[in-house]
Amino acid sequence: MRNLALALILLASPAAATTLELDITGEAQGTIVIDLYDEVAPQHVERIAQLAENGDYNDVVFHRVIDGFMAQTGDVEFGRLGQDMRYAGRGGSDMPDLPAEFSDLSFERGIVGMARSSDPDSANSQFFIMFAPVPQLNGDYTVVGQVIDGMDVVDAIKRGTGRNGAVIGQPDYITAARVIRDE
Repeated sequence: MRNLALALILLASPAAATTLELDITGEAQGTIVIDLYDEVAPQHVERIAQLAENGDYNDVVFHRVIDGFMAQTGDVEFGRLGQDMRYAGRGGSDMPDLPAEFSDLSFERGIVGMARSSDPDSANSQFFIMFAPVPQLNGDYTVVGQVIDGMDVVDAIKRGTGRNGAVIGQPDYITAARVIRDE
């Protein structure tokens, strides 16, 4: 059903396509390629693309990684390599938070979603990549894309500990983020 809904969305509008490439260093080594869903969450995709193009995601860690659930990154304020990791996950960019762009797409393995607080309109710069399906997130978080290459790199990201999945010691991090826009 999710694939059919996405196919109908994509067929309805031959709009620009945006791809995000993340070079990862740490226990995981390699590149994650993400197809961003411009038609599903245009404001969120534009925010991620803008931050990546500005270099804001470079040297940002995966600060929350829960085995069987997801790997979270994107805290461009407090989540940089070398910063005090106790604050990672609490920050965002200097741009305003985004209004939710919920869809009927399911949070399956490889789906990328925007992190937020309990306020549905609080997404800013942080995002997460799913290790496995978690239907409880469906309709409550904005889906922004899907990993199309490099899921083996995602699977190798250093896991956190405890209920919140905080990464202890040296976290894996994004060394470079690139955006490819097909008009």
